[in-house]
Amino acid sequence: MTMAITDGMNPAERAVKRSFDFTVSFIGLILLSPIFLILYLLLKKQGGGPVIFRQERIGYQGRPFYILKFRTMKVGSEEDGSPKLAQESENDLTPLGRFLREHHLDELPQLWNVLRGDMSFVGPRPERRYFIDKIMAENSDYEYIFMMRPGCTSMATIYNGYTYNMEKMLIRLQMDLEYLQKRSLLLDMKILFTTFEYMIFGKKF
Repeated sequence: MTMAITDGMNPAERAVKRSFDFTVSFIGLILLSPIFLILYLLLKKQGGGPVIFRQERIGYQGRPFYILKFRTMKVGSEEDGSPKLAQESENDLTPLGRFLREHHLDELPQLWNVLRGDMSFVGPRPERRYFIDKIMAENSDYEYIFMMRPGCTSMATIYNGYTYNMEKMLIRLQMDLEYLQKRSLLLDMKILFTTFEYMIFGKKF
């Protein structure tokens, strides 16, 4: 590592953040259950594999967990064993999957990840070990990311978008490290507000 990085949140703030995540994800799962049911039925009718897609990611303190999403890609899209970036997988999207991904509805099951404590609403997007190893070969400061729970959204998600090459991965890393040092409950609220604003008005991120 090339620099010393400290967490901008103190233990009390982190406890409040976790309480917020738990409460809002619990309420969200209940209120959005009709939407979950509709999407489940549409995806089931579409056929072609399980409705929920599970993929191992590396999270808090470097522990692996399974992130949950509604399936957007055709079954077997990575059957050759080579992980694909979002940009590379565009041709493998189903018609319904493309709609879900464009409106970020495919990520609704991550409310369960937040409830469990695998993730937070705000934090660095969790990555696969395959890509983490590639990033760390360029910048070992990625290890600081493990000080935080991965998130559903972040400054990097909003302003850097999908990472489809190493340059964007390293930009995302720098933005996530900056967030770690400056993060606060107020900053989290601003990031959440901006994310919802982008979703409501159909802005790409």
